[in-house]
Amino acid sequence: MDTESKKEQKAGKKILPRIIIGTVVLIGLIYLSKEVWFAIHHEETDNAQVEMRLVPILSRVSGYVDKIYVDDYMNVTKGQLLMLVDSTELELQLQEMQADFNQSLSDIENAKASLTNADASLASARANLEVLRTRQTKATNDLNRDKKLFEGNAITKRQIDDTQSNSDVITKQLESSQMDIKVAETRMEVQRSLVGKAQAQADIKKARIDQQKLKLSYCRIYAIADGKLGKRNIDQGQFIQAGTPLFTIVNNQSQWVVANFKENQVRNIHVGQIVKIKIDGYPKLNVQGKVVSLSEATGARFSLLPPDNATGNFVKVTQRIPVRIEIIDAEKYKDVLRAGMSVVVSVPI
Repeated sequence: MDTESKKEQKAGKKILPRIIIGTVVLIGLIYLSKEVWFAIHHEETDNAQVEMRLVPILSRVSGYVDKIYVDDYMNVTKGQLLMLVDSTELELQLQEMQADFNQSLSDIENAKASLTNADASLASARANLEVLRTRQTKATNDLNRDKKLFEGNAITKRQIDDTQSNSDVITKQLESSQMDIKVAETRMEVQRSLVGKAQAQADIKKARIDQQKLKLSYCRIYAIADGKLGKRNIDQGQFIQAGTPLFTIVNNQSQWVVANFKENQVRNIHVGQIVKIKIDGYPKLNVQGKVVSLSEATGARFSLLPPDNATGNFVKVTQRIPVRIEIIDAEKYKDVLRAGMSVVVSVPI
């Protein structure tokens, strides 16, 4: 009995490793078959990342940073005041411009007063011309009457000469009055142009004031989108130039994935397909997306120096096509997703 028991124990010891090995091999085959089946029925890439809109906040004026109300990685809302640029110098310039503008308004009033005087002078000259015309008519009638009387020896030669002289004087006065009217009309045109010039100068100065006020408004820098700030690039007291990047707002209201598939994979990918997204940082999350669009060019074509096979040695490299994927129910993952996070995208085919 002892001998048979020992034989059974030895046989059991020989079978157990075989069972374990067989189980491991079976599990490996099952896993391998799943991977093969998945590879056959899916296109997958790990060359993918989460994308969000990065909104730059730039300074539109030069100056010293007066106050900063935010810090790195803070949540901000659209319209929130982020910082102030010292506006003392701009305010003094505005006061100077305002005084210059007020002087221009005085120049306009003076020009209008001169125009009024010129208009009055022209009216007086025209009235004087009418008087002289009336006197000329009377002098002409008197001269014609005296000529007839002189022909009939009813008056003396001296009387006809006085009448002729009076008519000639009035004629000259009439010509002079007509010249005065032309001068007055010219003066009127000059005064009108001076009023227009003064008004134009005032408009220019008013536009400069409005521009200066606009610059002053730029000293208050606001968030132009909801989101979260990146790293702050400036400190209080620092001098900044116009166009200096101050902050970057990551707009977490818009999230999507860009997956770079190999060119021999995109034939099985089309707009509207539902895809599976696996986030490296959160592997247990079951995230789905939808293919929105495929790029019309490879990623290499968007590089700073795109390759040109015609100018060098040709080495065939598999190119990648960017595919934009919309995250379904993105609001659920708003607190999880970060711009630039690596993901794995698989598309069923």
